[in-house]
Amino acid sequence: TDTIDKVAAKARGIEVVAAVGANAAAVAEQALALLLACAKSVVQLDARMHAGHWDKATHKSLELGGRTVGLVGLGAIGLRFAKMADALGMRVIGFDPFAKHLPDYVQSVSLETIWREADAISLHCPLTDENRGMLNAATLAQCKPGVIVVNTARGGLIDEAALLDAVRSGQVMAAGLDSFAVEPMTAGHPFQGEPRFILSPHIGGVTSDAYVNMGVGAARNALAVLHRTATV
Repeated sequence: TDTIDKVAAKARGIEVVAAVGANAAAVAEQALALLLACAKSVVQLDARMHAGHWDKATHKSLELGGRTVGLVGLGAIGLRFAKMADALGMRVIGFDPFAKHLPDYVQSVSLETIWREADAISLHCPLTDENRGMLNAATLAQCKPGVIVVNTARGGLIDEAALLDAVRSGQVMAAGLDSFAVEPMTAGHPFQGEPRFILSPHIGGVTSDAYVNMGVGAARNALAVLHRTATV
C-alpha cells in the first residue's frame, strides 16, 4: 500500500486495508526462482547451450545448502520464502522490528549481522522514508564478497548505481531483481545487457491464483469495513 497516501485517506475517513498474504506464495516463489537462477547461472548457461556450447568442464555453480540467507522483512512473503530456504538446507537469518513469534528455523538478527554473515540477501519489506536506499555502497561493502542480492519488494530499497558497481567489481556475485526504482524500465537502463543481472518485470505476484486471492481478500476487507461502519 506504499503508493497510497494513507494520511489523506484517513483525513477523509477512508480505510486502507491490505489483502495480507494474498500473493505471498507467488512472490516468495519468484524470489526463490531468482535466487536459484543466480546461484546456478541458469540464464547464462541456457544462452550458451542455445549457442552450441557445452561448458561442463569449465563451469561451477554455487550450492545453497549450508549457506546463509539473510531476509529483510519477515511478513507473509518473507516467512514463506524462509520456509523454502530452510527446506533447501540453508541457515535463515532475518531482520524485522515488527515480527513476532518467528518459527524456530528463522533467527532474528540485526541488519548489520545480515550484511556481515549472509551469502544471499533477499528483500521482503515495504518501502519507507527510513529504509529507502538501504542497500547502498556502504552496506554492500560490509557484505561478504560474492554475495547474491534478490529483490522482489520495492526498487527504491536499493541504490541501483551502487549495486551496478558492486556486481561489476565482483563484490556481488549476481543480482536477481523483480522491482526497480523507476517502472516500467526503459531502454538504456544500466542493468540491461549486464550478464550477472537476472531481471523480471515486477511480476512476482502475477499468477492466476494470486489474482483470485487478491480479489477475494479485497472483497472480504471491504465487507468487514462496511460491517464495522454499519454497527458503529
